[in-house]
Amino acid sequence: MDYRIEVENLNVYFSESQILKNVSLNIRKNTVTSLIGPSGCGKSTFIRTLNRMNDLIDGFKHDGTVLLDGKDIYDPKVDVVDLRKKIGMVFQKPNPFPKSIFDNVAYGLRVHGITNSDVIAEKVEESLKGAALWDEVKDKLDMSAMGLSGGQQQRLCIARTIAVNPEVILMDEPASALDPISTVKIEDLVHKLKNDYTIIIVTHNMQQATRVSKYTAFFLNGEIVESGLTDKLFVEPEDKRTEDYITGRFG
Repeated sequence: MDYRIEVENLNVYFSESQILKNVSLNIRKNTVTSLIGPSGCGKSTFIRTLNRMNDLIDGFKHDGTVLLDGKDIYDPKVDVVDLRKKIGMVFQKPNPFPKSIFDNVAYGLRVHGITNSDVIAEKVEESLKGAALWDEVKDKLDMSAMGLSGGQQQRLCIARTIAVNPEVILMDEPASALDPISTVKIEDLVHKLKNDYTIIIVTHNMQQATRVSKYTAFFLNGEIVESGLTDKLFVEPEDKRTEDYITGRFG
């Protein structure tokens, strides 16, 4: 099977609290996988384990295995900066830097040592096109990114993420702070991006999960209750708790 990420028996602790319990999930290449479940059930902690963002939190411990392309991302020899280049992240609230639109997208390229201005300009344009934003901003690349609308800022953050050629894009409720029209644009973009990237998206929006993802995993109390093809999970869930959640009986 063509898996990009393989997680087996993952347990995550912050100090004395156990947040994830024996989580196992395989993520196929060039697909969209949605993570659903009520607030506080471990979805965001799970995706932050995949790019080692949890390393930055005091008291973080884990056991179990997380493989990217068959290699253990927690191996002591792993360069975390390089890992986060391969596994990019888009957050719930758009977080552009207080710089120009151009410099936002160019930022990661420069961090990774690219200095040729022609190469940077070409990559910025390519990334903004990839994030379906180029036509809206091509005449104002020197403008502050803070002047963009919320939906545009989120697509700028996606452009910034794809500029460094990641293999995986993690999205933590990327449309929850956006209006319906901007949400549709983000969802359309997810459909397009899956041709080139493996995408994992945390969402509270059941309809969004059914619209954008081929696979879904349902988290509850730090465990995965059920995972599989989205169409099957929403139509014929195997676990009563999954059915109760997706029909709105709790959560």
